[in-house]
Amino acid sequence: MKKLLVSSLTTAITAAGLSMMPVQSAMADKIALVVSTLNNPFFVSLQQGAKDKAAELGHELIVLDSSNDAARELSNVEDALSRGVDLLLVNPTDSDAVVSSVRTANARNVPVVTLDRSANGGRIAAHVASDNVAGGELAGSFIAEKLGGEGKVVQLEGVAGASATRDRGEGFLKAIEGHSDISLIASQPANFNRTQGLNVMENLLQAHPEVNAVFAQNDEMALGAQRALQAAGKDILLVGFDGTDEGIKAVQAGKMDATIAQQPSLIGSLGVEVADKLLKGEDVDKTTDVPLKLITE
Repeated sequence: MKKLLVSSLTTAITAAGLSMMPVQSAMADKIALVVSTLNNPFFVSLQQGAKDKAAELGHELIVLDSSNDAARELSNVEDALSRGVDLLLVNPTDSDAVVSSVRTANARNVPVVTLDRSANGGRIAAHVASDNVAGGELAGSFIAEKLGGEGKVVQLEGVAGASATRDRGEGFLKAIEGHSDISLIASQPANFNRTQGLNVMENLLQAHPEVNAVFAQNDEMALGAQRALQAAGKDILLVGFDGTDEGIKAVQAGKMDATIAQQPSLIGSLGVEVADKLLKGEDVDKTTDVPLKLITE
């Protein structure tokens, strides 16, 4: 419909000898990016990647921050739909809670593309993310190798209900369960938050001073855990996830042993590329995998 309208306008405006520039701008597709939180460098990078690609492809991008609140996420989606967006990019706060938001968009026939975390219901046009199960398994295998196949480990989990939390944990457990002399002695949520990572790690060290390794499901929690380990005078194996700038610097400085690097900017960029194809009526893959890699000193 937009192409027919632009074609008619082009004919009329060309006949009048006027410029098409204002009309092209007015007819730009409008995309909303509803992001779980911008109080995390990973999602700030994801947002920037989406912004850069939207500008390159000539789309208007609206960014709405859910502040890790599912109710606010739904409100953001309703706000975006009221603004007449053509497509919705969603980085869910929670894979179950986001279903209401997805179905709200479905009812308005607005395509939904999920980024980094999936949705457990509703119609999703496409999903762009790293393979979090493979990433968790990569972390577990690294820890198992460094421990020589035996030791006691703890895990700091992300937000309960988020697909990334579930998938990273699944991969991690799969890797360490292959080693009978490695035991997971504690696994507690710290909600992908640095301060909570610090507090939870302090409590775990008091309860389990014998721990040999820590897997934190993101770099923010790992950096919090590192502070707790340093304060307790503990020099034990520490692995994070995401490959944020600060996380990689900590690995290079010897404060963390490794991080599983995602590419958040690429996730955002590819999300907009997928959106662009959908808006043009082109076929897209249901899932777009973004490569992961192990970063060590």
